[in-house]
Parts: sequence; C-alpha cells; structure tokens
Amino acid sequence: MVPPRERNDDAGNSGRVPLDAILDVFHQRHDQARPLTASDIMENVNCSRRTAHNKLNELVEQGVLETRKVGSRSRVWWKPMPKTDDVDQDSSSSIEGLVEQTDLPGTGKTLKTRQEALIAAYEYLQEHPEAKKSDFLQDVFPENPAEYQTAEGWWNAIQPALAELPGVNPPEERGHIWHFLGG
Repeated sequence: MVPPRERNDDAGNSGRVPLDAILDVFHQRHDQARPLTASDIMENVNCSRRTAHNKLNELVEQGVLETRKVGSRSRVWWKPMPKTDDVDQDSSSSIEGLVEQTDLPGTGKTLKTRQEALIAAYEYLQEHPEAKKSDFLQDVFPENPAEYQTAEGWWNAIQPALAELPGVNPPEERGHIWHFLGG
C-alpha cells in the first residue's frame, strides 16, 4: 500500500506567506536586473508553486511587479524601473555613460564606432523586447558594423556588453531569445 501524500493546502499556506517575504526575495538578489521565476520564490520562502504564483500575481495587480510569459509555459517577474518625467533624455545620457564604461575592444575611432553599435543594439532591443541573435545580425549589424568584417565577429564583441546593460535579460542558452524588461 502506498502511503498517502502529504497535502499542501495552498488556501491555508497562501495567507501565511506575507507579500513582504516575496518582495524581500527581489530586494536581496545580487543582480537587480535579472527577473525571477516562481521556482526562485518557492526556494526562498519555502512555499508551493501555487502560493508563489498567487502572491506574485497579487503584486502584479498592485503594480509593484511586472510579468511576462517566456517560452510556451514559463513566466518571469521583475520590479519595474522607476519612471521619471525626463525618461528619454535621462535614459539616453545614462546609457551612453554606461556604454562608455563597458569593455569593448578597440581605441579611439574604432572604440567610438563600437560603442555606437552597442547603443544601436540596445535601442533595437528596447523597440523589439523579444529578439534573437539573428534579428540583431540582420537588423543592426548592416548599419552598425563597427569596423567588423563579419557579423559573427561583431556579435562576439557586442553581446557580452549588451548583456550588462540595464533591463536586458540575455538568454541562458545560445539561440534563445533576448528580452528587454524595462526602462
């Protein structure tokens, strides 16, 4: 005879996990730009998947978190970036400052063209919040080759720096989709 499974009564458990505990997981992570999954919440607050989803969805309804479906069945959540009145001017100048600090190969004019190519790739991802490597190579590289002879060489230099910019969620595996999560 199989022993009965331990029942996890989500209705009762859901009330025992405060929303602050869920938000603490977002505040305590090392990479603030990286979104979290329900599994991340489950591991950190020791709750069931249903409870994690219920709490995360409640925070979305309150406007504290944002969410997006990724893949066919998965979902991620993140804290949105604060909005300001001068978003375009501030974000443009702050991105340029961040790009100047990235580690791109080259010096002088070559480095400047590569920084411009990185900005073009970032702006492309902002306009197309879900993009594949092939999208960048087809739509960004031709107008911003940054003195690279091949699209692959260009991508090998641009993609590590692009992954470091705010709101960018690079794929965990090659060939998957890059996401822009906010800004």
